[in-house]
Amino acid sequence: MRLLLINPKFPESFWSFKWAIKNVLPGKRTVNPPLGLATLAALCPDDWEVEIIDENVESIPLAPNADIIGVCGMGVQLPRQRELLEYYRGLGHHVVAGGSYASLCKEEYTELADTIVAGEAEYIWKEFCKDYESGEAKALYHETGTVDLTDSPTPRFDLLKLDRYTTVTLQYSRGCPYRCEFCDIIVMFGRKPRVKSLGQIERELDALRQEGVQGVFFVDDNLIGHKANAKELLRFLAKYQEKHNNPFSFGTEASINLAQDDELLSLFRDASFSWLFIGIESPDPESLKETQKTQNLKEDVLTSVQRIYSYGLDVLGGFIIGFDNDTLDTFELQYKFISDSGIQSAMIGLLTALPHTQLYERIEREGRLRQLEGIADNTRPQTNIVPKNMSHDEMSDAYQALYSRLLTDGEIARRICNKVRYLRAPQYQSSFTVSERLGIMARLFVKGIVPGGLTRTLHFLRTLPVLAPSRLSLVIADWIIGLSMKEFAARKMHSDAFASNAVERHLEALRTAIDSYVKKGLVTLTHRDAPIPDITLSIGELLDRQFSRRAVPCIRRLLKHSRANLTVRLESLQAPHLEQIEFLLARLHKYGDRISVVVDKNLRGLIPIDSSVFNLVLEPEKS
Repeated sequence: MRLLLINPKFPESFWSFKWAIKNVLPGKRTVNPPLGLATLAALCPDDWEVEIIDENVESIPLAPNADIIGVCGMGVQLPRQRELLEYYRGLGHHVVAGGSYASLCKEEYTELADTIVAGEAEYIWKEFCKDYESGEAKALYHETGTVDLTDSPTPRFDLLKLDRYTTVTLQYSRGCPYRCEFCDIIVMFGRKPRVKSLGQIERELDALRQEGVQGVFFVDDNLIGHKANAKELLRFLAKYQEKHNNPFSFGTEASINLAQDDELLSLFRDASFSWLFIGIESPDPESLKETQKTQNLKEDVLTSVQRIYSYGLDVLGGFIIGFDNDTLDTFELQYKFISDSGIQSAMIGLLTALPHTQLYERIEREGRLRQLEGIADNTRPQTNIVPKNMSHDEMSDAYQALYSRLLTDGEIARRICNKVRYLRAPQYQSSFTVSERLGIMARLFVKGIVPGGLTRTLHFLRTLPVLAPSRLSLVIADWIIGLSMKEFAARKMHSDAFASNAVERHLEALRTAIDSYVKKGLVTLTHRDAPIPDITLSIGELLDRQFSRRAVPCIRRLLKHSRANLTVRLESLQAPHLEQIEFLLARLHKYGDRISVVVDKNLRGLIPIDSSVFNLVLEPEKS
């Protein structure tokens, strides 16, 4: 039996760090691999041929040799997951939908897939495999019981291209004991944390060590959900690191109440954890009480963050605005906290109600739900909740203004300075060689600092720890994070008259360059004005080298100097002209994440389009 597992491409967001990956980090394509698919592969019968394609690092096959195609997805991946399911189903494959969003909202996949796998897979995937082999695969496999994580196998890391990721993921536990109203984790995994055995973790670490992995992210939603188990794990990890000459640098997600446990903080440090992602949400105690995040109320949150720093642990923070208690003044409160705390990777989202959560049910009862596509992405200036103490437009404008304020060069530098006052001995352990680190610093300076002019250069220089070189890697990492977030926000969030004029100016230059082709009816060029303008270039029967030479420089300038997206439609081209399409796309490769390519079905397979670079639009085949 041949099984193809696909992780769809993520839409770009603050979490993508696209600028950093493209411009600064050598050889990397994205942040984390699809751990769930590697686990699923390990659950398959031994005689099955399994392949994993992560569209974030490699292109999907348009005509795969597979009996079954499984497509996973988080909520933000739903549009692409839906597109892939429909396309492969149209080719006649048995398609399976799975992942966290299918587990939360299985009802949305009924018309998309032959089989839906909802919930933890350790037991139900084996059941599906057995049923499929006997020709009796069901439409739905839904795990409603409790999965013992000691039954979870070592993931098939060998099926992943691990060198293309900045960090590699492991999981020790599932479930969280807390009651945060907005959280979907407790809906899917429950409030009683379950853990793997230390022997399982050792085998997984051994597998990663053999693959040469150094940066490891424990993707548990709260690693300290059961503190006694967490301490046992950390003691084991410290011994493992000592035994094998400290091969790993770890990171994880945890709740901020770890700051009140000095033993726990020491254990994180001793095990070589360098960073923690913490859901801080709000510095306002009333908002925390409202959302039932009582674990954040043990002490002043800023004091907690600074104590975590004192143990050499960096903090990445999640923040939410839009609680019923929040007003427009909340944005100033959040700004002051983020600035004072020095948190560079501050992921701020507007409160969003995910289906089946306590929050969703309450907001629905109150008649305050708004219709919104793609509700799983809360790092955009929209929400599906009608706020209480401000209008939606006021909240959206203030959200964008907050990010604009935090991402100035001066504010990036200020947060670094505020952080290193307390984070004096960072546990940072680079996975790059000395020469690679020097290259990273050089690329950061040339591609990130210098383009910001004298002002940015001076801010950068004042953050350099001349008298404490052990902090240099931390400072460099924070500048990379800050500039990556700044570049994304500039393209995706902010609109101004200058940007609109840039689109019109460069679009007019493109029209002039290809005017003769337009007049002959060989090419059409259309422009749809929107918050992010969309340009469509449709290419018909005839294309010569002169067209590419005229069009490419204009398109590159258009994409470089504006926020516009481009759609290229390839229609009834003849074989001799396909080489020119390859020439055209090769020179637009740098902007691939902003270019959608629609290919006539008769040309598919003739034009090699890398869907991990460009947004390859797929239309389902009719069987």
